[in-house]
Amino acid sequence: MCLAAPARVMSVLGNTATVDYGGVETQCRLETLTEEVAVGDYLLIHTGFAIRRLSPEDGEETLRLFDELSASLGKMEGETNTA
Repeated sequence: MCLAAPARVMSVLGNTATVDYGGVETQCRLETLTEEVAVGDYLLIHTGFAIRRLSPEDGEETLRLFDELSASLGKMEGETNTA
């Protein structure tokens, strides 16, 4: 199983998009998508290929949920380590 975090599309040139993972920019291929990709969209990427396009709203909501999950796991970790 793999977990893909949404990456925000910064630019599109042909079948390649430059995306941003919270400050880390990389490129991905778009040939696997049937829908058009625009700047501001979010993509789920696996091994350098976009596997799904998300609207800006869905991408931002997913990242917010990841942040909540991370924060709750950090709290649980802190509770476990206090003796």
